[in-house]
Amino acid sequence: MKLTPRLTLLLTLPPLMWAGNAVVGRLMAGSVPPLLLNAMRWALVFLLLLPLAWRLPGTAAGRAAIAQRWRHLALIGVLGMGSYNALQYQALRSSSALNVTLIAASMPVWMLAIGALFFGQKPRRAQFAGAALSLAGVALVMARGRLAHLAEVHFVAGDLLMLPALLCWAFYSWLLAKPPAAMQGAQRPAWNWAETMMSQLLFGLPFAASLAVLEQGYTTQPLLWGPALAATLLFVAVGPSLIAYRCWGQGVAEAGPAPAAFFSNLTPVFAALMSAALLGEWPTWYHGLAFVLIAAGIWVSTPRPAR
Repeated sequence: MKLTPRLTLLLTLPPLMWAGNAVVGRLMAGSVPPLLLNAMRWALVFLLLLPLAWRLPGTAAGRAAIAQRWRHLALIGVLGMGSYNALQYQALRSSSALNVTLIAASMPVWMLAIGALFFGQKPRRAQFAGAALSLAGVALVMARGRLAHLAEVHFVAGDLLMLPALLCWAFYSWLLAKPPAAMQGAQRPAWNWAETMMSQLLFGLPFAASLAVLEQGYTTQPLLWGPALAATLLFVAVGPSLIAYRCWGQGVAEAGPAPAAFFSNLTPVFAALMSAALLGEWPTWYHGLAFVLIAAGIWVSTPRPAR
């Protein structure tokens, strides 16, 4: 695998978008119940995709192709769209955007573990070294450039929800890279990117909607409509959903889940910058150094093409 500028862009856009998702999700925590926000997000994505992917649910041939592969599609739809984002938005009710993205920075470790335990992918030494460098960069952001500040970082109950969320995302990514026979070779359906995403959404959206309905049975949080909520929905539907999932799926297919996971460590750096920008603060030296460490981790962990 060669880390080309195109592949680098494909794998950098998702953490940038997901950092924005965490920031706005935290800002809107008091305006909309978290599971309802997740369901509304994917409902809007469904409407945006429909003009490009209507043949999938709207024709007999499309429905037959879905029916033939429904087990795999249901699994990745529930893991990647229904569960991961629901858990993240739930975590953001009590956690900060930075905390959530810092916990998510352990993704390379989970991705390597899931690959080794369930997909027969033995980690390489370079990947362990890359993980150490990347996590050092994340720790630098968390410490704000001083080790003493690490003692001031507090984790809350909502942070624990990110652990099952990360497991969902790790399995989702590996299932994208290691699909069943019906999704490979000559049996692979001739779907464009919108149809591929729609095939997952047909299962992920009903699951997300079901969780939102259950949430209404116990939540007392009101839904506060307004321009801010409308702008948030549009952003999370286009950026962290359409753009990020499209780029992540393509990047994982080309690079593999484990190398791609190292790019996710850019998320807390982007989240710190975005959070700071909302407070009128400028990036500091440790943000730059953290970026260098994370980039070094990506470079070290990337397999080199044989000469």
